[in-house]
Amino acid sequence: MTRALVVLVGILWGCNWPAGKLALGEITPWAFRLLGLALGTAALAGLAAIRGTPITLPRGRAAGHLAVAGLLNIAGFNLFAAFAQLGAATSRVAVIAYTMPIWAALFSRLALGDRLNLPKLLGLGLGAAGLAALIVPFVTTGIPIGMLYALAAAVTWAAGTVYVKWAGLNGDPVNLTFWQFAVGTAAVAVGLVLFEPAPHLWPLHWPALLGAAYNVVFGMTLAYVIWFEIVGRLTPTTASLGVLLAPVIGVAGSLLVLGDRPTATDIAGFLLVLAAAGCALLLPDISWRTRR
Repeated sequence: MTRALVVLVGILWGCNWPAGKLALGEITPWAFRLLGLALGTAALAGLAAIRGTPITLPRGRAAGHLAVAGLLNIAGFNLFAAFAQLGAATSRVAVIAYTMPIWAALFSRLALGDRLNLPKLLGLGLGAAGLAALIVPFVTTGIPIGMLYALAAAVTWAAGTVYVKWAGLNGDPVNLTFWQFAVGTAAVAVGLVLFEPAPHLWPLHWPALLGAAYNVVFGMTLAYVIWFEIVGRLTPTTASLGVLLAPVIGVAGSLLVLGDRPTATDIAGFLLVLAAAGCALLLPDISWRTRR
C-alpha cells in the first residue's frame, strides 16, 4: 500500500507541471504561487492538528535557518519554476528542475564534505551531458529564459535541501515544512505587493481554472498530506521512486495536454537527466525528505 501511495504522489506532482502551465496562461506567477502556497500551508496546519503535532517555531538560530530554508526550498523553487513555464516548453522545464539531486550531490560535497564516490560522479557526468543536450541546440539562437529559470529552480531547491542538513534542523518534518511554507508564502505575498499590486484573478477560462484547482487541491494539498502520512514508513530508495516518476509524468502530460513536441536532442537530454537523478537519489546519504 505504501509503494502505491508513493506512485500516486509521483503522479500528482508530475501532473502539476501541465496543470500549472494551463493556469499560468491567465494567472500571473505571483498570484498563482501565492494561492497554492497559502492553501498548502493551511493543509499542513490541518495535518498537524489531526496528528496532534504542535506547530511550534524553533527558537534562536533555528528560526533563522528555517527562514533561509523556506526562501530557498519554497519561495525560490516555486517562483522560478512558475516563471520558467512562461519562457520554455513545460517538458523541458520539468526535466531541468529535476536535476536537483545532481546539484544536491555537488553542494553536499562543498558544504558538508560528503565524498563524491563513483555513483555520484557518474550522476554529475550524466546530468552535465543531459543539460548539454537540452541547451546546446539553443546556443546560436539564444537559450530561452525559461530554461535558465528552470535551472535556477533546481539549484535553489538543492541548496535549500542541503542547507537544512547543514544547519542541523531536526524535529517533526510536518512542523519544519509548515514553517518553511509559511516563510515562502509570506515572501511571495511581499513580492506580489511589490511587483504586482493588481493581480488578475478573474474572469478566467476553464483551462486556467482547472489548472489552478488541480495545483491547489491535488498538486499541493493532497500530495503533501499523503507524503507526510507515508514518509515515516519509507526508505530513501522507495521514496525516490515517487521523485523520479514526477518528471516522467510531467513530460508525458506536457505531450498529451499541452502538445509539446520534444526533439531528438530533447529526448536524449530527458533520458540522461533521469539517469543522473537516479544515480543521486538511490544513494542513502543524499537528503530526500524535502520534495515537490
